[in-house]
Amino acid sequence: MPGNPRFLTWGWMASFRSGARWNLAKRSKFGHDLAMARYQTGSDTKHRLQYHLVWIPKYRRRVLRGKVVIRLRKLLWEACRMNKWWISELSIEEDHVHIIIQTKPNDSVAEVVQRLKGGTSRVIRKEYPELEEFLWGDSFWTDGYFAETVGNVDEDVVRRYIREQRR
Repeated sequence: MPGNPRFLTWGWMASFRSGARWNLAKRSKFGHDLAMARYQTGSDTKHRLQYHLVWIPKYRRRVLRGKVVIRLRKLLWEACRMNKWWISELSIEEDHVHIIIQTKPNDSVAEVVQRLKGGTSRVIRKEYPELEEFLWGDSFWTDGYFAETVGNVDEDVVRRYIREQRR
């Protein structure tokens, strides 16, 4: 679907190579705001779908350091902005990435992870060829990931609410 902007082409990455500086503390520049992590409204829906995602580099190598972390953070924010997703939390450790992300109902978790990992892998491997000595092969990330839903109330509260609807 080349005409669909939801599918990342990553052509926008050239703008970062030109030396443009970003202030990551200003989330509004990315179109992100913590207030956006509230309920979203579609034509016939009201939703707030948040997921805690975790993934690791191949062989769990400790390669997420320095400039790679800064670049990865920018790539993730931009990918989310382009897809109209919102990041509530982002932590990049030396050997894994944690993210709490709010998505739309028509985006599956697998599709979200595929776009985030696939796009960042291509750019990081191209811009940091020195990582090739630690990570051989075609991908930067492992195949798997961890995903969990995130909400304001726990499962017991929801169960109790549903049971009490019958009364």
